[in-house]
Formats: sequence, C-alpha cells, structure tokens
Amino acid sequence: MKTIKGPALFLAQFAGDEAPFNSWESITQWAADCGYVGVQIPSWDGRLFDLEKAAVSKDYCDEITGIAAASGIKVTELSTHLQGQLVAVHPAYDAAFDGFAAQTVRGNPKARAEWAVDQVKKALTASKNLGLSAHATFSGALAWPYIYPWPQRPAGLVEEAFDELARRWQPILDHAEDCGIDVCYEIHPGEDLHDGISFEMFLERVGGHQRANMLYDPSHYVLQHLDYLEHIDIYHERIRMFHVKDAELNPTGRQGVYGGFQSWVNRAGRFRSLGDGQVDFGGIFSKLTQYDFDGWAVVEWECCLKHPEDGAREGAEFVRAHLIPVTEKAFDDFAGAATDRAANRRMLGLD
Repeated sequence: MKTIKGPALFLAQFAGDEAPFNSWESITQWAADCGYVGVQIPSWDGRLFDLEKAAVSKDYCDEITGIAAASGIKVTELSTHLQGQLVAVHPAYDAAFDGFAAQTVRGNPKARAEWAVDQVKKALTASKNLGLSAHATFSGALAWPYIYPWPQRPAGLVEEAFDELARRWQPILDHAEDCGIDVCYEIHPGEDLHDGISFEMFLERVGGHQRANMLYDPSHYVLQHLDYLEHIDIYHERIRMFHVKDAELNPTGRQGVYGGFQSWVNRAGRFRSLGDGQVDFGGIFSKLTQYDFDGWAVVEWECCLKHPEDGAREGAEFVRAHLIPVTEKAFDDFAGAATDRAANRRMLGLD
C-alpha cells in the first residue's frame, strides 16, 4: 500500500490581483506558510502560469518547479477546468461560458471549441514538461439541459450527445497517451460526466481509453445523494486524482437537491470548509489507501460561510490529520509461525 501524498491546495480560488496571491513566487510561499507541500495550478491564470510557454519550454517548466521548490512546494497537477468545459457547450450556455475563452473566439462556438481542444492538448504537453502524471479537467456538456426532462427526451438524444462528446475528446485522450498523462475528469453536476453511469457511457464510447480517468470529489456526490464510499469501491481503478472538499445536504419541506434557485448560503445543498460539512473523510482516506491510491490529497476550498484564508489554513491541518502512513507489517505478525508445508497439510488433515 501507499501513503497518499499531501496536503496540497488548488490555487484557482485564491489567485488574485493583490499580494501574496498575484504571483507564482508569492502564492507558493503563502501556501507553504499555510502548511501545504503541493499546489494544483489553474492553467488559465496568467498571473501564476504561462500555459503557452510551458507547452514549448522545458526550461520555463523547470523554472516554475524550482521557484515552488524554494518554498518546499511541489506542483501536483495542472487544471484545465475552464478550457475543458468549452470542449462541448450546449447553445443554452453559450453566453455564460463565452467569458472562459480567449477574446478572439468569443461569439464563435466552433472556433471556441477548437481553441479549447488546443488548450487542453497544450496543458497535457506542459504536464509532461513538468514531470507530472495526471491532469484535471471538466468534460463539458451537450446533454445536461435535458438531465430532468419535460417533455420526455426524444429517443437517441442522449446517445447522440455522448457520441459527439467522445468524438471531441478522443484526439485529446490520444495526445494524453503520447504524453503519458492521465486525463482526470472531475465528476460534477453541470458536466455530462456527473456520476458513475455517465462516466461509463463516455468510457464505452472512447473504447475504454486507459487515459480516461476520474477526479474524485465527494462534495459533488453528497449534493446528489450518491453513495460516495461505494463509488470508490466501484471505480477505484479509474480514480487518479482527489479533491478534498466538504459539503452538506439538509433537505427541508421547501427544497431539496435542486435548491429552489437560491443562493449558495440558502440552498439545502451547500459546499463547506473541511470538517464543517457531512463528508466522512475518515472512510474516504481509508478506502483510497486500501486501494493503493497513488496521488495527492488536494484541498479545493469552496465554502458559503468561512473566509477562504481561514479555510485554507484549517484545510492543511485537516488533511494532514487524515493521511494514513501505511503499515509495512501485519498487526498479527507477532503470532505468526514459519512457513512449513508439511505442518500446513497436517493442520488440514491431509497427511
């Protein structure tokens, strides 16, 4: 068994225009001061990282890792959550998601999707240059508007959507294979890959591609009322990345999973800072350790109540307390005896 690496922090929610959140050197030093030993990089944030340069320059990538190492920080993964979202966008979301794209492709869905595919491929190449093994992203969504349909979905609609989603991702996954990088889709409402079954539908269409894997985030399963511990039992061979994020679901007589169009603080389902929600992290860390998860425990802070910097500091302590240094011996070794086949056969009544 392996000990999960960490604690690490996803920097997307912390990058900003004010120090120490506005440069790679200062934000990695801040993360180290909070107690982290790794960070996950939002590849779209030019204040911290130049994706275009990282895709073509190993020297630049060495500079990035060297600056982080000076503070005792490792780069755990790159993220293309925003770009991956744009690989597949239903027209209903064109206006909402256009802001994720480069100015030159806004208002042009075809050009935007091509730009997004190129961005994810560049991030995979950059991941290789950084010496990483996994990459975080979203799948995008074509079928999501029909998740709970009225009127009923016409026959073949979902199948057509997943066929197209797989067609768009296949060349990206093939590039990931060339780079030796696992593509880890965050299984997330709003994406066509939002639970185990939808992931299986996609996986079948990409021929069980070995680079198509999961980013496991239990908060999104709590809000769906999905069994997030059994999910590890079922999919552990495909889970290659782990976001440590808490949530709670407190349904009432007025609202449930869908939230009644309320703000985050007023929904039945809410994201919380680590330890303030309902997720059984003891069970999660135990199962991931049992199944030899070889990745990082990456805190993704999202909370409708607590200040982010407090959540970050508490998150590092929380993860460190849940890491399980694996044993190299069995607890009952003291009672063991030397191997003796003849004695074993006598104990079984065979001789």
